[in-house]
Amino acid sequence: MPRHYLLYGSERYALAILRPLQDAIRARGDQAAWFFDGPGGEDLVEGESWLRTTEEVRAWKPRAVLTPSNAVPHFFPGVKTEVFHGFDAGKPRHIYIRGFFDLYCTTGPRDTASFSAMADPLGHFSVAQTGWPKLDPFVEVFQPDHPAPLRDPPVILYHSTFSPSWSAAENLHDEVKRLSRDGRWRWIVTFHPKMNPETVARFKALQNEHLRFAEDDNILDLFPQVDMMCSDTSSALNEFLLTGKPVVTYKNRRPGPQLIDIDSPADFEPAIERALSRPPELMAAIRDYGQAIHPYQDGQSSERVLDAVEAFIAAGGRNRKRKPMNLWRKLKIRRRIGYWGPSR
Repeated sequence: MPRHYLLYGSERYALAILRPLQDAIRARGDQAAWFFDGPGGEDLVEGESWLRTTEEVRAWKPRAVLTPSNAVPHFFPGVKTEVFHGFDAGKPRHIYIRGFFDLYCTTGPRDTASFSAMADPLGHFSVAQTGWPKLDPFVEVFQPDHPAPLRDPPVILYHSTFSPSWSAAENLHDEVKRLSRDGRWRWIVTFHPKMNPETVARFKALQNEHLRFAEDDNILDLFPQVDMMCSDTSSALNEFLLTGKPVVTYKNRRPGPQLIDIDSPADFEPAIERALSRPPELMAAIRDYGQAIHPYQDGQSSERVLDAVEAFIAAGGRNRKRKPMNLWRKLKIRRRIGYWGPSR
């Protein structure tokens, strides 16, 4: 009998993260189905199974629920497994236990150490280091020891997070406008899906022969097209660092030697020039950082997630302690999904 796994999403970005898991599940002769608590279901394609109600999910009896979301319906059957929606960029509540998950599948040694330190005293969840499924199809892109040579002219990816307190988009708008006019560099601009529409409109208005605004669903598709990134405190910059290419950030919340961080728009152009020169100490720091957050370059993270789930089930499918009651959060999920039936 094929095993059933549920892929659960609350945003469209779940598609890019979970589809490699769907491929790995199918390659094993098992079956995957999707449930969306938010946008994303309408983007499924022929051959992908969409369960639209809680009753359908419960009847399907998944052995595990795999999700990048911060919470999961407790009344869904199966091992509740967190695979994360991004790397820790210094924003609050990345290393945060919400009491919903049986198993955290971490991306690399840094997060593994942080979650494991809490797993031992709390006792109601397990941790397995697996790598991040989203990166599996892009194994050729992530070669930090051999970043591609610079293009002529170099191409810069400008990306910003949506939160006004962390976004640099408005602060750097005029500099991007000025620097995208002389043709010395080419620019690709893309934003988080939740970015303020007015900010999006301002940057779209900058489009010219040297700058284009990209609306690709998966930012990873843009990585092979560029030589460096400019950003702020977006988790996408950590993904980009795994290519071995430099990143310039504006007032990053967790700067380090792997970044060229600035706190004034006047420093933007010199920082880009330094990044494109690829100084050896910067490139070494980028490689070291990549090993800490995601040491895998084999495209097999989805396989490791499934192996971790099956190992958890084989060991009894339970943790040392029960998960906390979480009554308020559970009530909010029930109201959002509209399900008031039994939990089991």
